Amino acid sequence: MRSGVSIASNWRYFDFWLLGAVILLIIFGVTMIRSAVAGNIELAELDLVQRQLIFALAGLVLMIAVAAIDYRLWASISRPMYVITIFFLAVLYIVGSALYGSARWFDTGVILIQPSEIAKIVLIMVLADFFTRHMEKMGNLTWIGRSFLVTMGITIWILLQPNLSTSIVMLVLWFSMLWVSGLRIRHLLMFILAGIFLPLIAFRFMVDYQQRRVLNFLFPDPNASYGEIYNIQQALIAIGSGGLLGQGYGHGTQVQLRFLKVRWSDFIFSAMAQEFGFVGVVVVLAIIVFVILRCLRAARLASDSFGALLAYGVATMIAFQAVVNIGVNLNLMPATGLTLPFVSYGGSSLLSILIGIGLVQSVILRHRQLEF
Repeated sequence: MRSGVSIASNWRYFDFWLLGAVILLIIFGVTMIRSAVAGNIELAELDLVQRQLIFALAGLVLMIAVAAIDYRLWASISRPMYVITIFFLAVLYIVGSALYGSARWFDTGVILIQPSEIAKIVLIMVLADFFTRHMEKMGNLTWIGRSFLVTMGITIWILLQPNLSTSIVMLVLWFSMLWVSGLRIRHLLMFILAGIFLPLIAFRFMVDYQQRRVLNFLFPDPNASYGEIYNIQQALIAIGSGGLLGQGYGHGTQVQLRFLKVRWSDFIFSAMAQEFGFVGVVVVLAIIVFVILRCLRAARLASDSFGALLAYGVATMIAFQAVVNIGVNLNLMPATGLTLPFVSYGGSSLLSILIGIGLVQSVILRHRQLEF
């Protein structure tokens, strides 16, 4: 009886501000996806809006379920989940459904499932557990190397798909969680030095389409009408023509006339900028920043290192994906397939992020101090 009372009292701490911000972003995302696919018979047959709504509802249910589970349970089962994730990624490499030149999805016949999205959450759990158990050893390069090998155990299979953008997310999660676990300055300088040469080495191992994206970003051909640079050109036109208040919902020229490709996913930011203008973009970005800050607040309130690292990892994942997606739309980074969190179409991506929010809520529910 006492434990039941304790569980009920924990829900007093549930972060409704975070939940409200997440729901607002999802609603806006579904609204933008509807505008992006309007009038396109091919896309209408795919029911992207309906699918995103189903994933959103399923994700919100999962978020509540994960929040109800004591987050400390995940530390004890993170290693079996790690092995299972690697198994599915390895199977995907053999039998996965190819789309846009990569085998990243399991085709169930009804929906496409992307295991690499769930792998992000699993990696956050595994690294949070690893760094918590070995935090006093993070000044030793041997243990830093072990944490890197743990990360690469999953990442290597994502690289083989090939999926460079998600692989980079995994490495960013590793480095950011290593940093807050007590990375020493001299080791940080070593990583910075390695980071100068790593892109040059990595370029040699990229597949053809990835190399073209990088080269088109570094050395764009202003006379090109099609190809990799085309969508970036259309994205910049869409953003620039949005002005202060936008051209109006459902009236964006690059969106409705279909000049802007993948406008419901990778380039939904450009579609948003054209239809809602600078003001609309600022509002949406402010809500995303608010979500990130609430996750960091959970990390600060956490009663233990494991909970703090979980919340920090989720905050890093959301922030990095948002920065990269917007950077690509503004032609500040080479084209990638990273979605704008909560807004872009992508069921697996939305599910993984909402599971992450559930972990954050679980940490908040079980912190020892009430903050007003």
